Amino acid sequence: MAGRRDVLLGLGGVLVAGAAAGTWRIRRMPQTAIAPWQSLTQPVADPRLDAFRHAILAPNPHNRQPWLIKLEGADSAVLSCDLGKRLPQTDPFDRQITIGFGAFIELAVIAASHRGQRVEVEPFPDGEPQPRLDQRGVARLTFVADPTITPDPLFAAIPARRTVRGRFGPLPDGTLGKLTEPGVVLSDDPARLAALRKIAVAAMTTEMTTPHAHMESVSLMRIGAAEIDAQPDGLALSGPMIEATALVGLTSRATLADPTSQSFQIGLRDLQESIATLPAAAWITTPDNSRASQLAAGRTYARLALRAAANDAAIHPLSQALQEYPEMAGLYAEVHGLLAPAPGARLQMLVRLGTADLTPPTARYPLESHLLP
Repeated sequence: MAGRRDVLLGLGGVLVAGAAAGTWRIRRMPQTAIAPWQSLTQPVADPRLDAFRHAILAPNPHNRQPWLIKLEGADSAVLSCDLGKRLPQTDPFDRQITIGFGAFIELAVIAASHRGQRVEVEPFPDGEPQPRLDQRGVARLTFVADPTITPDPLFAAIPARRTVRGRFGPLPDGTLGKLTEPGVVLSDDPARLAALRKIAVAAMTTEMTTPHAHMESVSLMRIGAAEIDAQPDGLALSGPMIEATALVGLTSRATLADPTSQSFQIGLRDLQESIATLPAAAWITTPDNSRASQLAAGRTYARLALRAAANDAAIHPLSQALQEYPEMAGLYAEVHGLLAPAPGARLQMLVRLGTADLTPPTARYPLESHLLP
């Protein structure tokens, strides 16, 4: 497999150097798709919109960005879910989507604190939708001017937060202790990590080799800068090698979907090898699996991710074993037995931590695309 990767990398170099007519396509990276990360210093009068332009940078499953925002009066907003942005194959009960809303809310609360605003959060004001989300509000946020509020220091980490999917190196001594956050369990215990590594690699393999689960991801892949800029959500594949191999048909949704193709085999092997680099882990468990608990877990995870960014630590969710479709049931039971043994407890987030090369920001739709009339 390594030899094949070398060939692809070499091909990318040849195409970049030699295909004069296509060089701009191979070299370019997404531009408009990352604009929301680059406009945060521009003033915004309405503190709600200022908070929400930071909140749309929150981590969320498969980068679906399902957030719909209805402004109410001069000081409130109701969040609801774009039902077309759910993940019915791998997230059949919308648990992960709800966690993504929690992350959005926490970033809004953090950003508002820097405008002297306290945010009162009312989860599911019209009741908790079960077994899936519906058109009812996920939360009502009310912004209240509060001169006594202390600006949250994690605010500075919002533009630097990334989800890193590559190989991880070890954390420097003392870094793990800096990531302490209420509700988060941190571990670098070798025996615990060995057990988690085995589960995580098996779960990723199961997802990629289960057709309905894998095709959900393939359908959301954006291949190359042009696709990413045109549709800045989903799973972005970019960079010179991707542009080059896509140009000659080696990287496409068809090849990535075909388990017999070299693209699929390389992708699976790379993911297995990356996930196996697990220098440290963190997880978030709630006493139940209510919608309110899912939102709370998302808020906690957002803070962990920002704390990682503030301390130059890489973070990557290992969500596969936590998913609730039949083919994952055995690994789901195994990881819950390991990390959430209390009756009724729910493991909401499991992540690996380490160090990694810098990662560019993930594509985002602009804030206005989330605002309802």
